[in-house]
Amino acid sequence: MITLTGVTKTYPSPAGAFSALRGIDLHISAGEFAAIVGKSGSGKSTLLNMVAGIDRPSAGTVRVGERPIEALSQGQLAKWRGQSVGIVFQFFQLLPTLTVAENVMLPMDFLGAIPGRERHRRALLLLERVGVADQAGKLPSALSGGQQQRVAIARALANDPPVILADEPTGNLDSATSADIFKLFAELAADGKTLVIVTHEREAVSGATRTVTLADGCVIR
Repeated sequence: MITLTGVTKTYPSPAGAFSALRGIDLHISAGEFAAIVGKSGSGKSTLLNMVAGIDRPSAGTVRVGERPIEALSQGQLAKWRGQSVGIVFQFFQLLPTLTVAENVMLPMDFLGAIPGRERHRRALLLLERVGVADQAGKLPSALSGGQQQRVAIARALANDPPVILADEPTGNLDSATSADIFKLFAELAADGKTLVIVTHEREAVSGATRTVTLADGCVIR
């Protein structure tokens, strides 16, 4: 499902070029639940951004499915991302002036693959799946952090993408809520989704089917 070959990412800095990733070779099969772990600055988030097409490699190739995504234009990337990848952020990134259900409907509105008359019903079904259907008509500010992250997961599932990416999805949550979120991720993997999660949380590693450890921009195991 996901293959990185010789991926290097270099950024300019006042002290000279900085290599966030150094010749990464990595394959993640369809249906895997992979946890990317490592110390701060090891390149975890940069790697996730490569897979999401948010950033482009300085060298090497990134394939999701059969597509070399670094070759896509910005417009093609946006459409591909809407179809193929759901992203969950540490800080939720819910729009504060839209209701919970409207936030979940946004990716459907953008891609247009789901008929308009079906989008609200699908949003409610997804919110029910993640356990917050009773919050559908509220604004995000009325929800707890754990509830907001569940809404963000529902939004990531809006267009039924095969791949879910999450960058420190429980970094702002307490341990009990974190465990609930990781349990939900494991259920999604059991349903056939491919999950790649950047985390410092031991619960994610224990629930993942695979752990990839980064250090200084390299895969060490």
